[in-house]
Amino acid sequence: MVAPAQRLTARAVFCEDTEDSSVTAFYQKRHRLSGTRHRCNHNMKRFLLAFLLLIACHAQDQHPVTKREIAPVMGAEGADWLTRPEREAEEQPSVALDEIGIRAGSTVADIGAGNGFYTLLLAQRVGPSGKVYANDIQPEMLKLLGQRVQERGFKNVISVLGAEDDPKLPAGSIDVAMLVDVYHEFSKPQIMIRKLRESLKPDGRLVLLEFRAEDPNVPIKPEHKMTVKQVRAEIEPEGFKLVKRSEKLPWQHILIFGLAQRKAL
Repeated sequence: MVAPAQRLTARAVFCEDTEDSSVTAFYQKRHRLSGTRHRCNHNMKRFLLAFLLLIACHAQDQHPVTKREIAPVMGAEGADWLTRPEREAEEQPSVALDEIGIRAGSTVADIGAGNGFYTLLLAQRVGPSGKVYANDIQPEMLKLLGQRVQERGFKNVISVLGAEDDPKLPAGSIDVAMLVDVYHEFSKPQIMIRKLRESLKPDGRLVLLEFRAEDPNVPIKPEHKMTVKQVRAEIEPEGFKLVKRSEKLPWQHILIFGLAQRKAL
């Protein structure tokens, strides 16, 4: 899956190719000289390649297990929404961190950290002996995050520029990987969850906060909400088990997963 902007680019390329190398044009030129026929064959190959690319992109617009529509990623231009004053009341992050049980000295990964709303809270919780990997795929977001970390004087935050298919975290090093309102935007959810699994310690936990799709009163667009059933159907096949569910937050599920025992071959 490519990012939303890249999906648009891929489709634009596809349209351009169809103008120059449509099936109709290809057959209209069949009677021309071999050199022209060769160019047509080349154009046809380009057409087919672009067509296959479009199919691949479209197929990945849904999660292959649940057929859930992948939500678009919020860009850095929307960063102010992440630190809106009312977020504390709407999402109660302190309650969330209490429910998750973030301990001093822990190594935590804030996946999709954005401009650092949760990163700063986590840095304070884990303390000087702990560590927070602030992970995002947008350099602009990490720049904003870095400014806020510097202003607060935290020395235990490490910014990590990840990729759509790799958070680029050290293997076996994370106590808690937190995904706050971000998993539903993963363009390659299965690959990312597998990579996150590799980054966890044997007793590490994967934590998802997702807006409740079961509740129509939660004022969030449907593609940015998930049901517990959807989350479990997508996460558990990747080697996880649900160990705790909390509904103490006003709008969000807190779903905590541990590593499932792999069956011996």
